[in-house]
Amino acid sequence: MLVRAARRKAQSTPIRPLSLEQSYLPSLWSTHNRAALDRRRFITGDAGQQRPDIRIRRNSNDASNTPPRRSMATAMSHIPMDDIPFERFGAPGFNSRGNPLVQIDHDPIAMHNGTHVFASLTTSAQKVRNSADGVHGEIPEVLSVFHACLQVGRVERAGVILKRVLDSANASEEDVISLHTQYLRASAEQIILNPSQSGKDAIHRWFELEILKKGLPFNAEMMAYMLKASLQARDEKIGGNQKRLVKRYMSMVEGEAGLEVLGTGLLSGEELNRINHICPAYNLAGGFEISFDQKIEESQETTSKGRFKKTKLPGVKPTQQKGLGLKSLRKSLSIFSSLPAHGLSMADMNIEERREIQKQLEDDAVTSALERWREESVNLKKMGLDSSLQTKSLGARMWKWQQHMEQDLREEIARVEAAEKLDVGRRTPEDLERLIYGPFLRILPANKLSAVTILTVMAAFGSQGSDKGLYLGNTILSIAGAVEDESILEAVNETNRRAVWSKNSKDRIQIDNLKKLMKTRGPGSGARLMKAMKKSNYQSSAQHSKGEQSVVGNTPYITSGWPTSTKAKLGAFLMSSLIKVAKVPVTLQHSETQQMMTQLQPAISHSFSYRMGKKYGVVVANKALAEAMRREPVHSLLAKHLPMVVQPDKWTLFNKGGFIVHPSKLIRVKSGNTDQKYYAEAALGQGDLTDICKGLDVLGQTEWKINKGVFDVMLEAWNTGEAIGNIAPESPKLEVPREPDSSRDPLERRRWIRAVKTVENLRTGLHSQRCFQNFQLEIARALRDETFYFPHNMDFRGRAYPIPPYLNHMGADHCRGLLKFGVGKELGPNGLKWLKIQLANVFGFDKASLKEREQFADDNLSSIYDSATNALNGSRWWLEAEDPWQCLAACIELRNALESPDPSRFISHLPVHQDGTCNGLQHYAALGGDRWGAKQVNLEPGDRPADVYSAVADLVKESIKKDLAKNDPCAVHLDGKITRKTVKQTVMTNVYGVTFVGAKEQVKKQLVAAQVPLSGNMTYASLAAYIATKIFDALANMFRGAHDIQYWFGECANRITTCLTPEQISRLEAEFDKPVVKEPRQRAAASHRMEMATQFRSTVIWTTPLNMPVVQPYRQLKSKAVITTMQKISLSEPNRHLPVSKRKQLQGFPPNFVHSLDATHMLLSALKCDEQGLNFAAVHDSFWTHAADIEKMNLVLRDSFIKIHSEDVIGRLAAEFEARYRGCMYLAHVKKSSPAGKEILKWRRMNKKIRGHEVTVGDETNKLHKHHELVLERKRQRLLSSLNPDDVEEGKKIITPTAIFSQLSPAETDLVDDPDLKNLAIGEIPKRDRSSASAQEVESRDHSTEEGISASTLDVGSEAQELIADDDAEVAPESHENEISVFERSLKPQEDKRVADKVPVWLPLTFPAVPKKGDFDVSRLKDSQYFFS
Repeated sequence: MLVRAARRKAQSTPIRPLSLEQSYLPSLWSTHNRAALDRRRFITGDAGQQRPDIRIRRNSNDASNTPPRRSMATAMSHIPMDDIPFERFGAPGFNSRGNPLVQIDHDPIAMHNGTHVFASLTTSAQKVRNSADGVHGEIPEVLSVFHACLQVGRVERAGVILKRVLDSANASEEDVISLHTQYLRASAEQIILNPSQSGKDAIHRWFELEILKKGLPFNAEMMAYMLKASLQARDEKIGGNQKRLVKRYMSMVEGEAGLEVLGTGLLSGEELNRINHICPAYNLAGGFEISFDQKIEESQETTSKGRFKKTKLPGVKPTQQKGLGLKSLRKSLSIFSSLPAHGLSMADMNIEERREIQKQLEDDAVTSALERWREESVNLKKMGLDSSLQTKSLGARMWKWQQHMEQDLREEIARVEAAEKLDVGRRTPEDLERLIYGPFLRILPANKLSAVTILTVMAAFGSQGSDKGLYLGNTILSIAGAVEDESILEAVNETNRRAVWSKNSKDRIQIDNLKKLMKTRGPGSGARLMKAMKKSNYQSSAQHSKGEQSVVGNTPYITSGWPTSTKAKLGAFLMSSLIKVAKVPVTLQHSETQQMMTQLQPAISHSFSYRMGKKYGVVVANKALAEAMRREPVHSLLAKHLPMVVQPDKWTLFNKGGFIVHPSKLIRVKSGNTDQKYYAEAALGQGDLTDICKGLDVLGQTEWKINKGVFDVMLEAWNTGEAIGNIAPESPKLEVPREPDSSRDPLERRRWIRAVKTVENLRTGLHSQRCFQNFQLEIARALRDETFYFPHNMDFRGRAYPIPPYLNHMGADHCRGLLKFGVGKELGPNGLKWLKIQLANVFGFDKASLKEREQFADDNLSSIYDSATNALNGSRWWLEAEDPWQCLAACIELRNALESPDPSRFISHLPVHQDGTCNGLQHYAALGGDRWGAKQVNLEPGDRPADVYSAVADLVKESIKKDLAKNDPCAVHLDGKITRKTVKQTVMTNVYGVTFVGAKEQVKKQLVAAQVPLSGNMTYASLAAYIATKIFDALANMFRGAHDIQYWFGECANRITTCLTPEQISRLEAEFDKPVVKEPRQRAAASHRMEMATQFRSTVIWTTPLNMPVVQPYRQLKSKAVITTMQKISLSEPNRHLPVSKRKQLQGFPPNFVHSLDATHMLLSALKCDEQGLNFAAVHDSFWTHAADIEKMNLVLRDSFIKIHSEDVIGRLAAEFEARYRGCMYLAHVKKSSPAGKEILKWRRMNKKIRGHEVTVGDETNKLHKHHELVLERKRQRLLSSLNPDDVEEGKKIITPTAIFSQLSPAETDLVDDPDLKNLAIGEIPKRDRSSASAQEVESRDHSTEEGISASTLDVGSEAQELIADDDAEVAPESHENEISVFERSLKPQEDKRVADKVPVWLPLTFPAVPKKGDFDVSRLKDSQYFFS
């Protein structure tokens, strides 16, 4: 007996990650401790009881007794590929078995793990020429129009576009099937909602002509859509062909294939029954109920009966500022002030009630914007203020804009429809543009589209300042992104509302969850979230195993993000429409009659501005609109950036954790930096980031409170308007220099203008600082009686940061002084001592021994009591501290402890800090084993704390004394003037990659601040260069091992960023072996593919000790000009497929690696402290806990550091590089005068003819040498690795430049060092800078010239395009450019000695030997009490 509607969506077997040795693929996120996994990727499989029990009826006469003719392909053999898309090079298709029915997996994880042979059309650079349908441009742009047509039901036009794309593009089989599937789905839905015979015939015609006739395979999803469409045909009883169609399609998928079609979840129970009646070969067995949405039980509201009284707290004096931020913030915070008025207290609420408050804080009020505007307009109409000139309310004004814009959009849609009907020859350029953005205007109702546009623009004005101009490019992309998000919600909502798909269908999405996820991700996040749903096959399985509900529903709704150029065109039209209709009343005085008159003026205008010599389009608000926006906030902008009132959700997925309604991202990824996201998600799927997530959870669960004693003093100080501590003054007293007479020297006037600008910049900076502090005090005032939490996430290096940006413990001194732990702890026997040490540390007395610091507090007890009791009206001793507000907090806590009956029983909430000694140098000293350096950064035990800054200053002084004996003018001038402060900033930043030019500027600032007197022709610039040289030399001697490691880092990064992966070489090989084409268009396309195949795209990737993959994001950005209805816009869109920026990769690797180590140390310490029950907070290399637990935390800090550096960190990194980049080839350079260089040049002269071209010196086709040599070397390596002896012998006979180099220079002694490596290591100074810093060169130099020269030496460009040097050229003699002045050198044409003196050659990617480590034993750290103090 048949059971109706009894089935559930079949769960696919989760995708198994590939285990590849070459971990430059995103699928290999960690190269150690990884078991070998199956190389086959299973697409579907037996899901056990999750699958509906559908079986073939064996006793049916209609059942086939023969074996199935066609079966579902359930697995694909592994095909090695890379993560770089290229055009198709004639590789075989996916369906190697010839099965017409295939299951194509569109999972983006698989795509990003490099399991797709072909480039995805969504990122293809191919173009569609202008055609009869009017759609043209790059493939992603045309496909976005195709998807828009499908979404709005314009299926016929979508079909025309799809044919055009498939005829023009070189698409992979998978992309073709995917596009056909989407077209069939939309067609089936259309004939169900709007039945028509033409539509029914069209879908069957399409399947016959475009799929079956062209021999394309089809999948279960496509067949389900065809069955769904067939059931819409008329029954045979009334002249239809319904049964014939169903039987025909079911006959194509007999056996197991038919079972999979029926188990897709796309067919309702009624449709399954009808199919079974027509084709009784399948029996739908019982056992499953229809899934109904679970009802959400509303929790009963409880009202606390307890009321409390408190004195009225003074308000925070507002600072006049641009935009609506302050008013919006106060509106968001009003919930805290409204609770007591209703007799409620957060302290009396349970967890669920507090979570509801948190949700209310995170929710935004924008969804009710239209209703609010309409209500304001109605209220004004009741008051008799309906005239356009009388309207005062901004909300009512926006309602009128919305009405007018809605009408304008309807008129434009009519013009779009007219353009679509025009013949090709009669279309104007405006008509062609309408064909591109027109379909997107139909996606949303006109009223909603206009409201989204208005809200986006007004929000931009509100957040950036209404009297400031908005950059047009950013604004129109924000508008289009918001429209895209709203369109996705509209499509999902509409799909769920329609009775087309079953409730278990993959086309149904949980709309509420999707809305929550989209709210905080910024404009344009909707498409990314929808794509993220593709990954739910492994994520949801993990969730369901824990009994949790999947955020994204059952299966994904397939969609595609809109291309940037399409967004620009759509956003520009909507912006121009708003500019056209938006008017504001402006009252002016008539110039002749002097009467006041009111007229309507454009509320927004389009203009241009110049910045750094470039012309930018801007959108400017009318002054009347700006004034209105100051009076009325548009909506809450800042609620989602507040601290949380409940513990943050634990991190479980890349975008699930932290905030409740608006979860942020686990890793802060910049736009376009998708590599880090893919690696992190893959690591999450493997469980490698478990400890990372737990560490962030530990940081987020720390409870905080406002320190009321400090806040009351700060509020009083703020309201005075004075500069107290680091509080910016309300009215700074800055003197503007008097203007010189016009008859004076023109240079004098120029200096006056510069001085005036300096004063104004200082005034603006102080005002901005006070505005920001105003935000922080408002938040602190609202949270004064509450406990709260800071959810944390991290950057791409693993460094943790609190997500709320305004008030957190990583803020300035006043923020840290305002915060204390929410949970207190008794001081115990040693806590009072650490409170005193904390006070000495924040006062600035932190270089003394611990006993001396403790004694410092005892010696100043009277000042401490005075500060705590009478902070503003007493002696103000606390303001003399380095960190005055933290000092005041320590004074208050210490006074309270001393006044308690038993200080050891005093419950302290004050965080006590333990700071590292130049933490970056600590890691470098441990890595290099530098005994002397380790002693200077307190890795060695000692009776007193060592100070690396003082040590460097002493070395600089000693060097100056030696120069003084030689009567050096700089030494004579600086004798006795070098202090610790002079060198501190340069020492601190040297480890993080500061350049010599930057170091000179740092020292120069210190000399100017110290007012070092000048004499003769001596300048601050020349003195700064002299001192910076001494600092660099001191560091190089002190940290010799670290110096070598940094140079090794640079050499590794240099090779990685100039290498090609095996997959790239294979693509080049396939393209290179093709016959040379003569047709210009095909030749250009072939050249482009070859060019793409040889771009350097490999970025530096490593794994931290906590298994976090770190991917450096630095790539070359390319701009693209897009012509819109408003202006021509240049857009730079980051893309993971762009070439890497070699210079940034080299300069960023050493500091980023050290940052990843200190982040590991912090998270390891957080986990261990949590295990021992310690409260823990951190600011990178400053760790906080209760005073009673400091000694326990110090032991944890030392153990964690020892645990990291007891392993061979650099050796493990080298092994990871060898595994990750195995099989790559990099472009090295050989000395031209070396035996290997000469022999390579000789070989090239004998092999000039390549692919029919005679390669001559200086010829542009010279780059064919590199392509040809690479392909030839690949062939040689393949033959040498063969098991066939004949192949090996043939390989030995092949001569290549690589083979020549390996034979003549096996130790790589003839390689030329890259110039970019010269200034990477600690204390390394480029030769040019060292020469310019000599004592004899004391002439004043312009800093911009120095910086320009430095920049020119770093801008090396892409070496893949470097031409081979003249084979017969002489080796250039050494340059004597250092003998001329800097100015003369800047004017002299720069010769490219890279080309003249060296020969490029492809070599297998190997890495230099790891530098020898020093003899420092890191375990000695165990006894160092000043490691962190």
